[in-house]
Amino acid sequence: MSSDHRPSVLLVMGDHAYRTGFDDERLARLRTIADVGTPLRAAALDTADERVRLAEVDVLITGWGAPVVDETVLDAAPRLRAILHTAGTVKHLVTPACYERGILVTTAAEANAIPVAEYTLAAVLFAGKRVLQSAALFRHDRTEKVRPDGDKSNYRRTVGIIGYSRIGRRVVDLLRPFDLDVLVADPFADADRVEASGARLVELDDLLRRSEIVSVHAPALPSTRHMLDKERLALIPDGGTVINTARGVIIDTAALEHECSSGRLSAILDVTEPEPLPAGSPLWELPNVLITPHVAGAQDTEIHRLVDTALDELERYATGLPPLHTVTADELPHIA
Repeated sequence: MSSDHRPSVLLVMGDHAYRTGFDDERLARLRTIADVGTPLRAAALDTADERVRLAEVDVLITGWGAPVVDETVLDAAPRLRAILHTAGTVKHLVTPACYERGILVTTAAEANAIPVAEYTLAAVLFAGKRVLQSAALFRHDRTEKVRPDGDKSNYRRTVGIIGYSRIGRRVVDLLRPFDLDVLVADPFADADRVEASGARLVELDDLLRRSEIVSVHAPALPSTRHMLDKERLALIPDGGTVINTARGVIIDTAALEHECSSGRLSAILDVTEPEPLPAGSPLWELPNVLITPHVAGAQDTEIHRLVDTALDELERYATGLPPLHTVTADELPHIA
């Protein structure tokens, strides 16, 4: 891309994603970089008007609610050279045909990792202090400062991080200032890199046996479905806490219900399987379980950070600089 070319850009995303992410400041910046059509906020790109507009487009800036960029869309967009995503995963957005046509794909997953890691840090520290149990007892009694049995401290606790992904790595970094022993399980992680971050790389079952707090950051793949099943949850020491901000499918819900109902384990869940859980699931009512409605990722003004990432990529594309956050065809099957 030559430095004097203003790419033609089309915003394709759901209405909420557009209204939340593109405020006046970001729209103004976008217009200084590119020629922008009226944003498309549709579940498909198959009307005659949309086809006409696609024919003129160099770059798609996509977000939550965008349709799949398949052969049909690509045939209508012969000039398309880049797809810059303002959200995390592109797994359900791009297709192999995009790579076959040499289209650049970037993601804002790195920016989305920041609030997820922050949520996880808070969850780890709350788990160590047994905040859920303390609050439940105090709410019930209301007159005495009743506290749960067991250790209520974050000093020298062992925390296990499953998945040394961009989020897992960031969580490890955030935990460094605390007096915690951090273990990592990831078959693709480099032991030296993990050690340099202040953690230790171990096998998954070893991590589960040694960790009082276990945080899940693995992608949802056929190989990770119900990775934490009945047998593996049983390895976690009594009084342990499971945190999941990744994908609900990684944990066997029935097995987790059993462990939490018995009081042996606690859980902090931002994702579940299914999502939401059935109204009759015991996890809703248990005092040792906190369920949040998938809020760990970017929300509200945090979404501006994701849009800024995509606009940075657009600026680099327009001036001929290499992208910073590409997703390659080889990576696509393995990402969350």
